[in-house]
Amino acid sequence: MILINLFFVFLRVGLFAIGGAYSFLPLIEKEVVQRYQWLTKEEFLDVLGIVKVFPGAISIKFATYTGYKIGGLAGAILANLGNILAPVLFIVFASIIYLKYKDNHIFKSAFDAIRLSIFAMIIAVAFQTINLSNLIQIKSLLIIVASFIIFFYTKINPAIIIILAGITGVILR
Repeated sequence: MILINLFFVFLRVGLFAIGGAYSFLPLIEKEVVQRYQWLTKEEFLDVLGIVKVFPGAISIKFATYTGYKIGGLAGAILANLGNILAPVLFIVFASIIYLKYKDNHIFKSAFDAIRLSIFAMIIAVAFQTINLSNLIQIKSLLIIVASFIIFFYTKINPAIIIILAGITGVILR
């Protein structure tokens, strides 16, 4: 039964992960932390930090971690199958529609609004992944500002920024 639950949880994640990387994190947290309690809140945040270092889609890495923890190799496989099924089917359908209507102004307006909604969710996730009292510490502000500037103004791989932040955290502890 747990393997079936893993499949359907990550099928829902794949189904509702509109907007990419960070838009689905609240859904994963709701399912794996709150509903099924497969991960604790602390473990969820630790895994979030860890998966950002490795290449690939965050949802696949969460599906792999959660699936493996709960159901071993079979759990990891089923969670990932659930995770990719909906996006694969959607992208095939969307490709057909997009190629036909990509120049339509109504279509463009809808996607502009979706982008704004995703932006808001990314900001919400950012605030959920940090202890807000850390924001008033000089060390934290330095890391946040430096990471933002490096990410925004350079083409440095985000994994390098994360590793450098970790090193800085050790040095400035």
